[in-house]
Amino acid sequence: MKNEEKQYLETCMFKKDDILTFSLEIEKLVKNTKMSYIDAVISYCDKSGLELETASKLVNGTLKSKLQIEAENLHFLEKKTTRKLPI
Repeated sequence: MKNEEKQYLETCMFKKDDILTFSLEIEKLVKNTKMSYIDAVISYCDKSGLELETASKLVNGTLKSKLQIEAENLHFLEKKTTRKLPI
């Protein structure tokens, strides 16, 4: 394996602590500044020099759900519909 490939793989693999720390930092930003989750992720990436593509790998299930709900409410994503039986 080339040195460049090895370095790339090392930067793409995150530990559970990294994922937890990222989520906690985003939650703190949302709570303290009253900004949206989407804005908090972008702000965190800008301040820390983290690329958004890399940040997407740090989003855990809970944060992903919150981002999805927010994006659906802003009409960035189509809302998930639940199928109901006709009454």
